Amino acid sequence: MNPSKLKQPVLAITLAGLAFTALPVAAESSASTPWAFTVTPYLWLPTINGSLKYDLPSFNTNAEVETGPNDYLSHLEFALMISGEARKDKWSIFTDLIYLDFGDENSRVKTVGGSHVSATVDLGTQSSITGGVWTLVGGYAAVQSPQATLDVIGGFRYLSLEASTDWTLSGPIGLLPPAGGVSDKEDLWDAVVGVRGRVKLGENSHWSMPYYADAGAGSSALTWQAMVGVAYSWNWGDVGLVYRHLSYDMEGDKLLQDVEFSGPALGAAFHF
Repeated sequence: MNPSKLKQPVLAITLAGLAFTALPVAAESSASTPWAFTVTPYLWLPTINGSLKYDLPSFNTNAEVETGPNDYLSHLEFALMISGEARKDKWSIFTDLIYLDFGDENSRVKTVGGSHVSATVDLGTQSSITGGVWTLVGGYAAVQSPQATLDVIGGFRYLSLEASTDWTLSGPIGLLPPAGGVSDKEDLWDAVVGVRGRVKLGENSHWSMPYYADAGAGSSALTWQAMVGVAYSWNWGDVGLVYRHLSYDMEGDKLLQDVEFSGPALGAAFHF
C-alpha cells in the first residue's frame, strides 16, 4: 500500500483520541440550551470507478472486474439520500443515509485467477451495483463562532453492497467459460473520525462554504470521504451545491476492491 495511505489511519486514530478526551466536558453543557435540528434531503450523482473481485467456486477460480467511470445519468436507476443533525450547545449527532442503484455498468474482466486478461478478449461485460451507505457520528465543536465552525467527529460508516456481472469473452480464459454471470454481496463496518463545519464567506454574507472530511478502517483497509462546496442561507435553512468523494481501499479477496464514488450533490437544509 502507498505510504501516504498508511498515514491517514494514524491521523484518524489521533483525532479520535482528542475527541474522546473531551467527553467529560459534556456534563458542563448548559441544561437550558435548546436542541436544534437540521434535516437535509439531497441528490448526489456520483461516477463509479474501481474493481469487483468475485470468488467463482463452480469454476475453481476468481475473477476481478473493472467498472467505470460511468455516465451516472443514464445508469442511475434509483437514489435515496438524506442527512440529519441534532445539536445542543457544543455537542452534536450527525447521520447520513445513501441508497444507490446502478444498472448495466460498462465493465471488463481484468484478471482471472490472478492472471491479467487483455482488453481485446472482452467482447462485452456489464455490471449492476446496488448499495447503501450509513454514517453515524458524534461531534464536539472545537470552533464555534459567527464566522466559522469546526466539529471534531467520531463514529462509524456501514456499507452494504450487492453486485452482479455478466461477461462475454472471445473464448474461454483458463477455467472461465466465454460467457456467464455471477453475483455477490458484502457488508462493511468501519470506524471513522474527522472534521465537519462551515466558513462564512463575508461578515454579513448569506454565502458560506460547508466542508466535511473523515477517514477510518475496520472491514476495509482504508475508507475516506471528503466534501466541500458553497451554500446560500435563508431564515428557514440553506441550499448548497457541493462536490463529494467516497473511497474504499480493500485488501485480500473481498468483493469490493479500491472503489471510488465521486460527483456533485445538491441539497436543501431545513432548520427547526
